[in-house]
Amino acid sequence: MFTLDQIREAHARVKSGADFPRYIQDLIVLGVQKYDIFVHDGHGEYASADGDTLVSPPKYDTLTVADMSDTE
Repeated sequence: MFTLDQIREAHARVKSGADFPRYIQDLIVLGVQKYDIFVHDGHGEYASADGDTLVSPPKYDTLTVADMSDTE
């Protein structure tokens, strides 16, 4: 099972958008099959093929997001 430190280490190597494909490959090698980053507080949820999950702590205070959008 991968760790948050391993994920942070892979992410630290990203310096530009050109590095992003390599970052994704690094996550795959670690065993990350899927991940979601949540806008409301910046936390991440990482899942392995075995169904194990790892949740990172929030990066900032919770943002209020409107229940309904206003196109105007």
